[in-house]
Amino acid sequence: MYLKNIFFLFFANALFSQALPKVSSGTLERIENLSSKYVTSRNIDIWLPENYSASNKYSVLYMQDGSMLYDAETTWNKQAWEVDDVLGKLINESKIQEVIVVGIWNGGTTRHIDYFPQKPFESLTNNQQDSIYKANKSNGQSVFNNGKINSDNYLKFIVQEVKPIIDKKYSVYTDISHTFVAGSSMGGLISLYAICEYPKIFGGAACMSTHWPGIFALEHNPIPDAFFAYLKKHLPNPKEHKIYFDYGTTTLDAMYQTLQPKADAIMKEKGYETSNWMTRKFEGDDHSEKSWSQRFAIPMVFLLGNN
Repeated sequence: MYLKNIFFLFFANALFSQALPKVSSGTLERIENLSSKYVTSRNIDIWLPENYSASNKYSVLYMQDGSMLYDAETTWNKQAWEVDDVLGKLINESKIQEVIVVGIWNGGTTRHIDYFPQKPFESLTNNQQDSIYKANKSNGQSVFNNGKINSDNYLKFIVQEVKPIIDKKYSVYTDISHTFVAGSSMGGLISLYAICEYPKIFGGAACMSTHWPGIFALEHNPIPDAFFAYLKKHLPNPKEHKIYFDYGTTTLDAMYQTLQPKADAIMKEKGYETSNWMTRKFEGDDHSEKSWSQRFAIPMVFLLGNN
């Protein structure tokens, strides 16, 4: 057991001590291994656009899976969102507000319990919850790594611990019209949950390839309906918020083709229109950073566009 703990500590230290990813536009700064009373410690990578200046004010985009955003050479699958390229180009062309990006690394083994919306889960029966916790991935590994869903605390981490640091250190707007959240897959789910739980903090959310199933099976899965019931009660006011969804049609994204339309119907029911809500289907796109990178400009112009 001692040797196992030593190995884990070595691995964790290596994980969080990686060199900064290389960016082709702007600059990158890091808050290394930020400790928290709500979640496991993790890196926070902050991207600043070209010519960032304290004399200007910037919008803020909080992004999930922060280790996957910039440099494919540093990621586990050799793919990245290329956020610096996409946003740098959009800013240079004056298509969006000037914005900084706060990339919050996931917790590794805690990713699923941090990103799984907690209140919809807690609306399930005890038997349903127990069944969900027993779910495995296709490789037989536990989806939740034997942990308990912790997303309410994860959002507290962002709002109560990360955001105050960003607001103090950088020259940014702090109101909802300039504060956004984004992610893909489970990161898309937690971004949607964030704007619902903290509508006075986040004014817009980009939810790409939103993983409505929560786990990796659709049959006898009560999770999507629990999410949709939650949305009916907790979607924020459409007059003050913008929400973007999308999905592809291959690999894991194929699971979303029957589910996203149900979410879209709720959006319409709650008063969302084309001015404050967009859902896009991308035929042939798969569930990968490469696909998200190729279409990332679309939600960015929708949420941060200079009208």
